[in-house]
Amino acid sequence: MHRFNAIIRRVFAFGSGLSMALVFAIIFVNSLRRYIVGQSVPWGEELPIYLTIYGVMFGIAWAYSVDQHIRFTILVDMIKRRTREKLYLAVDVVTMISGLCLAYSGHMFAMRRGNLASSGLKSTADSLAQSTGIEALTWIGKVGTWQYAMAVGGVLLALAAFGKFFERYDALKGVQR
Repeated sequence: MHRFNAIIRRVFAFGSGLSMALVFAIIFVNSLRRYIVGQSVPWGEELPIYLTIYGVMFGIAWAYSVDQHIRFTILVDMIKRRTREKLYLAVDVVTMISGLCLAYSGHMFAMRRGNLASSGLKSTADSLAQSTGIEALTWIGKVGTWQYAMAVGGVLLALAAFGKFFERYDALKGVQR
């Protein structure tokens, strides 16, 4: 389980960092283009918003997996350590269930509105599909692709809670791996 946790933490950190790096790069290039050429990239306003949502989802999963999330501990710090650790195990289970519910509702939401065109990305996606001959690239211009971040985030959160649960369980049992 230790190896599993190490791998998912790296994936979560990489996903979050990559999303934020892409957001920075797109905004930077779009700003330069706006001031040098006088025209923005058509997708330069909308895509950073969507990428930020994906980055936040990866970041939430990473924060949970390393116990660096926001937690109200005023009352929790007053109880015995062993009781607190058992409470944290219960919270991990609730978080796993919540993550799976978020994934399901995110999937349902994205499917309901998935075929709507994303105004800033539609023309770019269509031209990519036309120039490459890969019709599947039109998914880039659909709102559902980007709204699916909720479903992805729910799965990532459930994975983080799953890994954290076993990490805490091993620590509670005194098993060091």
